[in-house]
Amino acid sequence: MNTPFSLSGKNVLITGASRGLGQGMAIALSHAGAFVVCCSSSPGGTDKTLELIKAAGGKGIGLAADLSKREEVKKLFEAAQEACGQIDILVNNGGTIARHPAVDFPLSDWDRVLEVNLTSAFYLSQLAGAEMIKNGGGKIINTASMLSYSGGITVPAYTASKHGIAGVTKALANEWAQYNIQVNAIAPGYFKTDNTQKLQGDPARNAEITKRIPAGRWGEATDLGGAVVFLASPASDYVNGTMIPVDGGWMAR
Repeated sequence: MNTPFSLSGKNVLITGASRGLGQGMAIALSHAGAFVVCCSSSPGGTDKTLELIKAAGGKGIGLAADLSKREEVKKLFEAAQEACGQIDILVNNGGTIARHPAVDFPLSDWDRVLEVNLTSAFYLSQLAGAEMIKNGGGKIINTASMLSYSGGITVPAYTASKHGIAGVTKALANEWAQYNIQVNAIAPGYFKTDNTQKLQGDPARNAEITKRIPAGRWGEATDLGGAVVFLASPASDYVNGTMIPVDGGWMAR
């Protein structure tokens, strides 16, 4: 029997699903019953994710797209839709980061980070939203960040993109709630991923961050599973335009 958290019969497109947070969310969505279209930036990039999904009895396929190229973003959505008929749930997780002092920040890196993190998320939401309106509803989940709330240091483009994700989430929710489309975001705290290797490897900064987290540890990819399944499922049908921190209590400290 289906529960309010069941995704049985639903199709998900998730970007940035090759490893880390995206891989953890893809596996969780599969465990809840969804067919998962996993996207990464390179062909075969989601092979490991799909291996883990299928080993647990789930189903999915892998696609590749460079999210910095709008024509590839469009082709990605079209291929995903062709593969499974319709996309019921979109998870905009793909992203990149560049670290430079603001005074020296290359505009080429600024453009790339904003295109991948923000513009591709909006464009995929636009493509998916048009179909969801026709289909009577859907779910869009964006990956925000603790830097959706604060400024950070040496990551102005990433911070701008994640503040933008927070705003786009609210803007789309305002327009599309009338069509039974819920648009929300998850703001991960400090997680053990490739993007945070530099911080993890800095003993002083690592200790400083860990001390502030009430849970006393950095997050693991599996820690996002509950939040993403909730936001993808009927259990969240009256939750719209919000951003849920999954941070071990970091924001509360």
